[in-house]
Amino acid sequence: MKFFSLLSLAITLAAAAPVDVAVESAVLEARQSSIRNELEQGSSSACPKVIYIFARASTEPGNMGISAGPALASALKTRYPRNVWVQGVGGPYSADLASNFLPEGTSRVAVNEAKRLFTLANTKCPNSAVVAGGYSQGTAVMASSISELSATIQNQIKGVVLFGYTKNLQNLGRIPNFPSSKTEVYCSAADAVCFGTLFILPAHFLYQTDAAVSAPRFLAARIG
Repeated sequence: MKFFSLLSLAITLAAAAPVDVAVESAVLEARQSSIRNELEQGSSSACPKVIYIFARASTEPGNMGISAGPALASALKTRYPRNVWVQGVGGPYSADLASNFLPEGTSRVAVNEAKRLFTLANTKCPNSAVVAGGYSQGTAVMASSISELSATIQNQIKGVVLFGYTKNLQNLGRIPNFPSSKTEVYCSAADAVCFGTLFILPAHFLYQTDAAVSAPRFLAARIG
């Protein structure tokens, strides 16, 4: 009961918090772009420079959500015009609240769906740079799926960004079996989920600037 009460309070407070003017356009696009399937729908004869795969937070709509995922997508498309495919983790990944309490911090079917998308990117466009991200429960999806990929597929992944990493404490601030140099974790000192709990505080909803500015800068440096 405490989890849901805190969640409701955090959403209310976060909605009232000011948003940096520099990220307002990214946030607006985020609210209009909750479903993206460009990897699944794209042709292998028209592979882009960059393929971006994202796992949304619990209860977010579509397969991208309406916050960090689309904000980062907008920034990447600005950096690489008409040269980015955006793909959300959907299907079996329902982003339900209950799955946060499972041992992996998400469901096994969600992890397998993310692995399927990374494999698809490799088979369809082996020469494209793959980058990935996750927010809240989506970070657990990314951490488990990427840690289980083959070396070939992991090598294609140039960078991963995690916002409000729910397994940050347990995984020592990294993705198991994956280079820490390719991983950037965004965890506020006031975000309790980054320190081994599932208490949702207002700071957990304040990663818009990181998603629109810092994260795309990190990924662009990794892409080259």
